[in-house]
Amino acid sequence: MIMSRDENIVRNGNIRTGNLSFEEVEKFKYLGATVTNINDTREEIKHRINMGNAYYYSIEKLLSSSLLSKNVKVRIYKTVILPVVLYGCETWTFTLREKHRLRVFENKYSALDTSPLSIYVMHPFWNRVVEWCPKWVAPNLLTFAGFLFTVLNFLMFSYYDYDFYASSDEHPEVPAIPRWVWAVAALNIFLAYTLDGIDGKQARRTQTSGPLGELFDHGLDSWTAFLIPTCMYSVFGRGVHSISPLRMYFCLWNIFVNFYLSHWEKYNTGVLFLPWGYDASMVAAILIFVVTSIFGHRAWAFNLPGGMSAGHMFELTFYICAIVSNLPMCLWNVYKSYRDGTGKMRPFSEAMRPLIPVIIFLVVCTVWVMYSPVDVVDLDPRCVYLVTGTIFSNICCRLIVSQMSSTRCELFNWMIIPAGLVVAVSLILPSSTGAYAELSMLYALALFATVAHIHYGSCVVRQMCRHFRISCFRIRQHGE
Repeated sequence: MIMSRDENIVRNGNIRTGNLSFEEVEKFKYLGATVTNINDTREEIKHRINMGNAYYYSIEKLLSSSLLSKNVKVRIYKTVILPVVLYGCETWTFTLREKHRLRVFENKYSALDTSPLSIYVMHPFWNRVVEWCPKWVAPNLLTFAGFLFTVLNFLMFSYYDYDFYASSDEHPEVPAIPRWVWAVAALNIFLAYTLDGIDGKQARRTQTSGPLGELFDHGLDSWTAFLIPTCMYSVFGRGVHSISPLRMYFCLWNIFVNFYLSHWEKYNTGVLFLPWGYDASMVAAILIFVVTSIFGHRAWAFNLPGGMSAGHMFELTFYICAIVSNLPMCLWNVYKSYRDGTGKMRPFSEAMRPLIPVIIFLVVCTVWVMYSPVDVVDLDPRCVYLVTGTIFSNICCRLIVSQMSSTRCELFNWMIIPAGLVVAVSLILPSSTGAYAELSMLYALALFATVAHIHYGSCVVRQMCRHFRISCFRIRQHGE
């Protein structure tokens, strides 16, 4: 083989020595490593990463077992998977692209799921389901399809119960939601949950794991964080057996904060510790919709001992799960990473930096719903939830991009500026203008935030596809 970095060099053909003829080739295997005639290591690195994916998928059940400690799993990773990926790395010549691909490979396995429901019930079920999925189906297509099922639920409930009065006996003029809608909602949540559970497994089956899949998965999950609870609010409505739109607003922020803290935790520790509450909440949502489709919304019109309604019970459950399980574990994992030196070891100011934009946005939104002259959260709670959930998703997506690329997190999100302007104008408007002006600004902000967030997401996805030379919704063949 004639080696040269000049791809246009004139080839002389085979080499003959006496009676022996040595064929000239563009590449060949030597001691298990691929050697090319232009000394290009990109193909070898890609091959090694694919081998690492295959090894990981073969021992996935072992790495997800709750019987093994984190230290044992890390040791397995370092002794079984890492040597396969880094075999022959002493001879590699790196570019920034190759360094980034290897960094992505190491980061994409830094997720830890210890939920008993997930380990013993859902993962075995998903392992069977993913085997029925053709290997030509792109993992991102599964993720996006699951997200569309939650969007369909939101649109369906917006049509049948826009103001959350359909399940309230105090408003008989509003027709009740048909029972088939609850059944369809349960099916959609089940499909969305299943597709969200098998997309990563499909990526490892097809050896297409990468940062785009992580951004797609967690980015769409951050938007779903408001879609599913908003749909569940229709089960209880705005009656005596439920909670007010303002209290539902704070329930949404409880979910937002816990979701955001999980990614803030990974930003500082390098490991995404999946909260137990996610699997439990998805299963609970499915069961609640199924029960409502069978017995109707009046099945939840009861009071517990002490006068606590069903709506209040679920509200209290949200807060208890956050205070007891997610928040303490999140803080403990961050503290432990600093104590043991296993995390990013950022200074305190840098570690707390991602919390600043979400705190600013929380303050801006809360001032609006608390001091709105026309009580905007009571006039149109659904649109308030849409604006809040969309801008929060944008803030969360930017944090996810920062943690994936190991870059500094943004200190301020520009989408807070138009939200702050709308809040400021709403508070200074004279009361004589009525609710029309404030609602008009709310609808304009909802449209602007949705379009801006979709534009941001599509731009990031296109840039990542160009950078990694991949397609978003299609698995490219090796020849491409």
